[in-house]
Amino acid sequence: MARVSYHAELDALRQDLLRMGTQVEEAIRLAVESLKERNADKAQRVLTLEDEVDRMELDIERRCLNLIALQQPMAGDLRQIGMTLKVITDLERMADHAHDIAKVTLRLGDEPLIKPLVDIPRMAEVAEKMVRDGLKAFVEGDVELARAMVARDDELDHLFNQIFRELLMIMREKPGTVDQATQLLMVGSHLERIGDHATNLAEWVIYLVTGVRQELND
Repeated sequence: MARVSYHAELDALRQDLLRMGTQVEEAIRLAVESLKERNADKAQRVLTLEDEVDRMELDIERRCLNLIALQQPMAGDLRQIGMTLKVITDLERMADHAHDIAKVTLRLGDEPLIKPLVDIPRMAEVAEKMVRDGLKAFVEGDVELARAMVARDDELDHLFNQIFRELLMIMREKPGTVDQATQLLMVGSHLERIGDHATNLAEWVIYLVTGVRQELND
C-alpha cells in the first residue's frame, strides 16, 4: 500500500510540475502583453503569478525531499526526483524574469513607446514555446524534443541581437530615448535568459534519460 502511495505521489509531482510550468508560461505572456498594451493590471497579475510560482517551488521541493528521506528511491526514480528539483529552480527563475518585465511596464507608466514592439512579442512567443516543450520533454522523456529546443534558443538570441542593434541606433539618433531604450533592452535580456533556463530543462531531460550531461548552451 505504501508503494502505491509513493508512485501516486510521483505522478502528483509530475502534474504539479506541469501546473507550475503553465503558470510560468502565463506570466511570460502577460508580462509582454502588459508592456505592449501599457496595461498595469496585467503587470500586477504577473507579480501575483510570480508569488504563486514561488509557493509551488517550495511545496514541490519539500515533497521531493520527503520522498528521498522516507522512501529511499532507487536509480531512475531518484534521478527523476533530483531532476525535478533542478527544473523547479529554473522555472522559478523564469518567473522572476517575467516579474522584472512587468516591473518595466509599471516603471514606464503612460510614457509613449519609442518604437512599436515587434521583436519583443516574438521573443515571448518563442520563450513560451520553449517552456512548454521543455516540460513536455521532461515528463515524456523525449530526448529528441529536448535537443530540438536548441534551434529556438538560437532564434531567441538572434531576435535579441536584432533588438539590441535597433535600439542602439535609436539611442544614437535620439539621446532623449536612452532611458526607455535601456528598459526595453532589459526586457529583451530577460526573455533571452528565460530561453537559457528553458534550455537547461532540455539538458535535464537528456541527463534523466541517458545519464549523460550535455551542455546545450554554448
